[in-house]
Amino acid sequence: MEKLQEALSGLNEDAIQIEGIIKKNQISTVYQPIVSLSDGEIIGYEALSRGPAGSPYERPDKLFQAAEDNNLLWELEYLCRLNAIDRAKSILQSKYLFVNIDPKVIDNDKYKTGFTRDLASTLNVNPMNIILEITERTAVEDYKKFRRAIDTYINQGYRIAIDDTGAGYSGLRMLAEVHPQFIKIDMELIRDIDKKPINQILIKTLYDFAVSTHMSMIAEGIETVDELNVLIDIGINYGQGYLLQRPTKTFAEINPIIKEMIINKKRQKEKQYFYTTGSMPIGEIARLDSSISTTTTGNIVNRMFTNNPAVYGIPVVDNGHPVGLIMRNNFYANLATQYGVAVFMNRPIRLLMNKNPLIVDYNTSLAQVSRIAIGRRDEDLYDYIIITKDGQYYGITTVKSLLEYTTQLELNKAKHSNPLTGLPGNLLIEEKLNKLVDFFEPYYVIYFDLDNFKAFNDVYGFENGDKMIIFTAEIIQECLKEYDNSSSFLGHIGGDDFVAVVFDSEIDELCRRIILNFDSRVRDFYNEHDRQNGYIKTKNRHGVEERFNFVTISIAAVSSIKHTFRSSTELGEVLSCVKKRCKQDWCSCYHIE
Repeated sequence: MEKLQEALSGLNEDAIQIEGIIKKNQISTVYQPIVSLSDGEIIGYEALSRGPAGSPYERPDKLFQAAEDNNLLWELEYLCRLNAIDRAKSILQSKYLFVNIDPKVIDNDKYKTGFTRDLASTLNVNPMNIILEITERTAVEDYKKFRRAIDTYINQGYRIAIDDTGAGYSGLRMLAEVHPQFIKIDMELIRDIDKKPINQILIKTLYDFAVSTHMSMIAEGIETVDELNVLIDIGINYGQGYLLQRPTKTFAEINPIIKEMIINKKRQKEKQYFYTTGSMPIGEIARLDSSISTTTTGNIVNRMFTNNPAVYGIPVVDNGHPVGLIMRNNFYANLATQYGVAVFMNRPIRLLMNKNPLIVDYNTSLAQVSRIAIGRRDEDLYDYIIITKDGQYYGITTVKSLLEYTTQLELNKAKHSNPLTGLPGNLLIEEKLNKLVDFFEPYYVIYFDLDNFKAFNDVYGFENGDKMIIFTAEIIQECLKEYDNSSSFLGHIGGDDFVAVVFDSEIDELCRRIILNFDSRVRDFYNEHDRQNGYIKTKNRHGVEERFNFVTISIAAVSSIKHTFRSSTELGEVLSCVKKRCKQDWCSCYHIE
């Protein structure tokens, strides 16, 4: 504080108010949590400074502008940092503290010595847990000098975040010059991102850049559940905003409901990894748009479309049930008629709405919805698709989103599919198993293997062998669809080996049904003579002729309920042990570990 007193001496009358605020330490600090969008845990807090309550300087923008105008910016920032870190000492062992710094003072000689050395040692805090958040209220004029200043702090253990990326002066050059550990995305890019495809593309591009350069992204200003869901879908690491928690004088936790929402959304996203177009429910890509009632007037609808250029349709809902849809183009086409404005602007929207929009249940698959949507009249082809859950309005999706998700799922499938069965191949199977290690919900991994298949292949030829492999894949797929339709996964390792992942508890019944179907139909692959004998003759691996029973299926399964797997390799080892037990039986069988 002595340094502050020395710096404040000799000020002119214009600076008296700011001088008084600094001398009397009338700065208050509030803290807003920064939250992981993977599990809802708080990774740290941003310290936000406020001037005296009720004064013109309570707002930080006016406070810091006045300090800069009166050449007191360094003194004010030093005091704000001092207060923020001193109060946060208790949480700095386990959380980050983000403190704001203006580029104009970061290369100031007083700032270098006063902040990085004296402050940290005086307050006995670890610089590694302090994130210097560069707020670009002003442009950086000398990047070389600025870069040297940043290096000084990094070498002392501090980490760097670039604030408001995408707004003002905070551009790509700043990211390239500083190479921060954190990129904070400006809230204007986050606002209504669920309704702004261009913003989504921009954020996805920044996310890819961040991943490639080993930076973490923080989305600022999250205020709605839809914004949150889109950010989780993109893969953004962390979030901050009123939806998660407002700034408070204490180190507040986030709302438990919001935390559970983040966890559930992350689970849904991970389960999507196992989906195909035939199993992924349309509800997984739903967007919760605002709705109107049938009594809403044309004036209000016009205002909604005008204020939200990215919105092309509005669902009409009465008592929770969707009853119609009003699309932007149809609405304005009717207003453009001779008496359209006079007739419709002050009348209820039910006079203009489409009374028979496409309404589908949450659990309807993407493939089914695609077929239905394409079958609509040409003039309705691009209308919103309304989604219900338990008969209640749940949200909407667009034909564009439907096509994007369908195309992506099909591309992923085709890229790594086994050419014989069309099922996911080894690379995709390995990725699935790696994902499972950190999966939240109970699951089973099932290994399928055919016994006596080589003998069949030798006698009946490779072409019939391929047919039997395809037949096996179809049997397993049919049973999986019946017992675990929503999220099961089946992959083809190669040859006569398959692996499945299921989340259904009726694992015994599933295995029994697969064996029953397989055993009852596999005999059709043999000729009449062999069916009557009940076996085939061929040479074994040692060249000696031997009798071989008909092909049977062995099923080995392991459960995450009884095992905590640390890696896919460990999962495979347990599965291999169970498989060996199956091989000891000379008939179709299953074993569950």
